[in-house]
Amino acid sequence: MAGHSKWANIQHRKGAQDKKRAALFARLSKEITIASKLGGPDPDANPRLRLAMNNARGQSMPKDNIKRAVDKGQGGAGEEYFEIRYEGFGPGGVGIIVEASTDNKNRAASEIRSAFSKNGGNLGETGSVSFGFDQVGEIELPPEAGGEMDIMEAAIEAGATDVQSDQDGHWIYTEREDLMDVASALEGKFGEVEAKSTKLIWKPQNNVPVEGDQADTLMKLLDVLDELDDVQNVYDNSELSEAEVERLSS
Repeated sequence: MAGHSKWANIQHRKGAQDKKRAALFARLSKEITIASKLGGPDPDANPRLRLAMNNARGQSMPKDNIKRAVDKGQGGAGEEYFEIRYEGFGPGGVGIIVEASTDNKNRAASEIRSAFSKNGGNLGETGSVSFGFDQVGEIELPPEAGGEMDIMEAAIEAGATDVQSDQDGHWIYTEREDLMDVASALEGKFGEVEAKSTKLIWKPQNNVPVEGDQADTLMKLLDVLDELDDVQNVYDNSELSEAEVERLSS
């Protein structure tokens, strides 16, 4: 198992999703606030805000939370957020990309470096990992959107480049510049079912197999990174067998 869902699947099978929900809402709220501050409160005139709000709705964030996040972006000076990408290596030579939005660059760098060093990894220079990834669009749909072949047919017709499906859902991939066009073309194609997320991601060109103690330590590192307030997204190029996923989920 590689790519989109291995770590999320493990967290889900461990029953950790409820614990993560508050952190997810905080992350989505921060993106709405930043988008509102940078481009204004009207989603029709602010594509980044429209996308952030759609993603929040896709994760069932309450409307009041979304409105508060938009209003916060319009509330005077407020915090100034910096968007920074960190790159490093985890156990077994796994490449990891961390995207952060922070109002304190020193704090973010210190906490992310500490997470790597305490969990079998090390932080590298910008570009040391990302050259092995492609930045592409990703649209995530829940399982009830339809069968694998129906999703693939609709996605390819809309201009997508690839589709991956499993029991947890469907992941539609696009060229970076085509994400919004494909997302718009797919709106309403699956009845009342909406995308859980629509975003640009870092997709690995090749995967690095990990197992045993290295897999244990890698999952701990990813978990620690995900819990940091400044971290928005984490991507890696590890590959886990189904047996490893079952073992780690137990």
